[in-house]
Amino acid sequence: MNGIKILGMGRSVPARVVTNDDMARIVDTSDEWISSRTGIRTRHHCQGETHTQLCREAAQRALERAGVRPEEVGACIVATVTAQTLVPSTAFLLQRDLGLPEDIPCFDLSAACTGFLFALHTMECLLNASARPFGLVVGCEVLSRFTDFTDRSTCVLFGDGAGAAVVECRAGWPSIGAQLGCAGNDQLLCIPGARLEEPSLIAMDGRGVFRFAVETVPRCVEQVLQQRGCTVADVDCFVFHQANARITDLAARKLGIPPEKYYKNIEHYGNTSAASIPLALSELQDLGRIGPGSRVVAVGFGGGLTWGGVMLEFEKRRPV
Repeated sequence: MNGIKILGMGRSVPARVVTNDDMARIVDTSDEWISSRTGIRTRHHCQGETHTQLCREAAQRALERAGVRPEEVGACIVATVTAQTLVPSTAFLLQRDLGLPEDIPCFDLSAACTGFLFALHTMECLLNASARPFGLVVGCEVLSRFTDFTDRSTCVLFGDGAGAAVVECRAGWPSIGAQLGCAGNDQLLCIPGARLEEPSLIAMDGRGVFRFAVETVPRCVEQVLQQRGCTVADVDCFVFHQANARITDLAARKLGIPPEKYYKNIEHYGNTSAASIPLALSELQDLGRIGPGSRVVAVGFGGGLTWGGVMLEFEKRRPV
């Protein structure tokens, strides 16, 4: 199978910044309690912005950075569990708003915090059967609208945001080598569906998810490296789903990844589920820490339960 590489990233977050002190006015908590246990100091919450707006802004920036016109896109996938409408899907609305072709597959994908990686793998498969070589993959969440602000153990964790990637599929490029999996479990993390007796609010067993994550992340990294015949030294940067700074640090320590080789931005955004990995990749690209020729191992884990890892490579912006 022909592989994909990333041409450009983009991101969008709401203007409103919610600090730990702000959260302490809502529930019995403190800045010290939150930051010491999670690494989070602020998060962004929508106040007027919509889910579709965040997606559109991130996608537009990614297309501009990649040098790809909307009419050249061969498929569009939005990874999310918090779309503002069940029908039409967010991807349909992006097709309309961005002016994407009407004869391409566009759809939303639900795999929680691993959704962006599931979407990248799905996009690689789709583009291998497409006459158009470019794909648009977006991870977006508005988790503040599904947060139980009476639950001090979870309400401090989540933020809103979107990240997008424009990828190209080309003969001779290596596959991203996705290592994906799931194990059905509605006890550790769940958002009830519409019209059920329970409200559609996040319920999570934080300790259970923590144990799952610290076991899953190192295993995924090892599988990706083995599949590509690489070592930690061959990778420029590691990006893990931003759920808890302690999970990231423990996984990196177990794998022998030096601090300068893995990235954390949970301090500023909190847990943004499917948006967390593309938000981090977009920031890394803007900082100049990754670019053409870079190799990045990205690993996600979360509700489902789901997990996944990929080897991402970056290519030069397409000449305009």
